[in-house]
Amino acid sequence: MADVDYGHFVDWDKMGDLAKSTGPSKFECKDPRELKNLARQGYWSKNHKLRAQVYQQLIKAVPCRTVTPDAEVYRDIVVSIVGKKAPASIPLPEFVDGVPVPLYCLKADGIGAAHKIMSCLASQFPDISYCPTLPAVTAVLLHFCSEEAQCFEQVSRLLACNEPGRRMLDQTFLAFESSCMTFGDLANKYCPSAHKLIVASAQDVLDVYSDWLRWVFGDLPFAHVARVIDVFFVEGYKVLYRVALAILKFYRKQKAGQTLPATQDSESVRGDIQVFVQGIASCVTPDKLLEKAFSIRLFSRKEITLLQLANEKSLQQRGITVKQRRQNVHLAVNAENFSSEIVSAKEMRDIWSWIPERFALCQPQLLFTTSTHGCSLNRFYCHCEGHEPTLMLIKTTDREVCGAFLSTDWEERKRGGNKLSFFGTGECFVFRLKPEMERYEWVIIGHPELAASTQPESEEPTKDEPPGKTISNTSTLPAGEPPADLSDRLSPFLSARHFNLNSRNTSMFMAGSAECIIVGGGDGNALYIDADLNRGRTAHCTTFDNPPLCSETFQVCLLEVWGFQDAMSS
Repeated sequence: MADVDYGHFVDWDKMGDLAKSTGPSKFECKDPRELKNLARQGYWSKNHKLRAQVYQQLIKAVPCRTVTPDAEVYRDIVVSIVGKKAPASIPLPEFVDGVPVPLYCLKADGIGAAHKIMSCLASQFPDISYCPTLPAVTAVLLHFCSEEAQCFEQVSRLLACNEPGRRMLDQTFLAFESSCMTFGDLANKYCPSAHKLIVASAQDVLDVYSDWLRWVFGDLPFAHVARVIDVFFVEGYKVLYRVALAILKFYRKQKAGQTLPATQDSESVRGDIQVFVQGIASCVTPDKLLEKAFSIRLFSRKEITLLQLANEKSLQQRGITVKQRRQNVHLAVNAENFSSEIVSAKEMRDIWSWIPERFALCQPQLLFTTSTHGCSLNRFYCHCEGHEPTLMLIKTTDREVCGAFLSTDWEERKRGGNKLSFFGTGECFVFRLKPEMERYEWVIIGHPELAASTQPESEEPTKDEPPGKTISNTSTLPAGEPPADLSDRLSPFLSARHFNLNSRNTSMFMAGSAECIIVGGGDGNALYIDADLNRGRTAHCTTFDNPPLCSETFQVCLLEVWGFQDAMSS
């Protein structure tokens, strides 16, 4: 084997076409854009030796802490840490949470080497508390290292990366769990059909999504995961989300047309997805997987990072920083203690599957209902102020049901004084349940090209577009800027402040005055309710790109507003 220097731990008989080194044998590239294109095209993927050399260059370029363990450190400590134990019998560090080393076409001494390397990593990185992806990453890199010490140094650099805003390997349960919540949010927004399938199939959606990293690092065949890492080392963590979303889309495609069983135990769904991913090579090539992954039009790395931070903050507020048993998300809407005059417990569960993951452990709490509190906008505000987010449900006299998820406290309407202006965030959405169930999200989510670039967070509204304008006889209003202090509501969909929008109409989320409440704006309102909470109208609006949610003019039969009560504190 010509590439023996970089394949000492590999069982070449199991490598198939990857055992044949073809394609380019040299690589020179300094332009980041060209490097990204070459990685996506698989320029070095067919030549084992070239791939090893490229990985060395990419990992060597990772900014690290000043004192990062290298190959010499490994040679110095391995004997004292491992001793005379058989390598494969060396227990893996507790922080991998029982995840085994994937075989990945490694020989027995390759698996043993992975055990030795991770034991030494545990001694040099005592701050790692949770890193279940480490066995897979170590196993992959062993393919492209001439010795254990070299692999140890490369993994150490990934763990010691200290570039601001750059993530390589999660090393705490808080980071891991928030990544699972973030993946759930992304699946909800960018793979709605697949997400709907998971919601219909599994009792605990979050439990299924907690496997998302394992799909990539552990379940994918070696040829697929190597292509993922080609791009991951160049473009970063966002690639992993893309690939996992693509896997979810392919899984849903496989299930299309099949008769789905009733809601199953989450373990059954997790097992079914694992079997699909492990056998994905039979229907999806590595290049096809990446093609699908990069066809998903996600928000920027910055916006996803903000979502991750929001989810981390939510977990910290609940005291979830170490591994513990997750509460079943669907128990948050319990048929035994849930009572609404507008929707059933099942319908509320369906709505719950749409909300951001950081609110998934919350229980619905009835704040206001016209049947008890009367048809008064003042009472509506009195009962809803101080609660964020809220869910508004409307039932018309024609028995149509629609509503809105509203991300921001209604008290924010007071910021503009007597000026009626829009506020809220891009996590708002509108929906209808009857006669058919459909959700309409912020138009930017489906059309990110409207958000061409990110603005500096310190940017102020221009003089031509003040935060709020006094309006005349119209219900389509200019969008207001959010408060300057955003620390309490971190969100990637916080407002137009994060985006360079072509039109203010795309960020008209919610507005309220003594005369009306409005949801959605631009060429009409998704919902407009009068001061008596009696009459309303609905139309297409630019913000949500929705059709009318019910009859275009309607009379309110019932209106309910629900808050989100922390299930753990209650």
